[in-house]
Parts: sequence; structure tokens; C-alpha cells
Amino acid sequence: MDERYYAYGPEVDLDHEEVQDSHGNRVTPEYVEKALADVLDENSPVRPVEVTTRPGRPSLAGRRGHSPQVTFRLPEQLHREAVDAAEREGVTVSALAREALERYLRRQ
Repeated sequence: MDERYYAYGPEVDLDHEEVQDSHGNRVTPEYVEKALADVLDENSPVRPVEVTTRPGRPSLAGRRGHSPQVTFRLPEQLHREAVDAAEREGVTVSALAREALERYLRRQ
């Protein structure tokens, strides 16, 4: 059986958070309205993204639902070092950052 899911991202407040599309354009409420109009226009070539696998990873909280997420910016050099370390360890940068934060908080 072919189950289909639609991918939705986290909720954001576009008046207080800066979000950019894949081309670097700022996403504003007006941008969203135009994008929705394009998708809903039957003559538009733009269509909703359909994925055939379950998006995301299982919840880290051990229950159904989403795990809380933290996003932060890094200097370019630190990001390169994190990517290199994650590749050496055979883990994702996310897993590496999560482990580093857990170790830091256990020391407190």
C-alpha cells in the first residue's frame, strides 16, 4: 500500500522571525499569500510537494509527536569542524550537537 504524506515545516511568526526560501528571498506574509495563490491556481505549474515516505525522524521524547527543536547560527569554521567531526564519528551534525549539549548540561 502506498501511503502518502505531506511535508509541513515548523510554525513561524513571520513578523518576528526571518525565514528565507531556497533562493535566499525573505518569506513574508505577502510571499506566502502569493505562493498559496499560485498553488491553488489550476493553470499554475506549481504544485504542493508530495512525499511518499514519512518525513523526519522518530520523536526523541519516546512518544508520538514532534521533539522540540533548537536552531542556532555558527561561524563558518566551526560548522566545517562540526561536519568533519560528525563524518569521522559516523553521526549527523545534529546528533553531535545534541551529545555536546547533553555533556555540557551534565557538568552543571
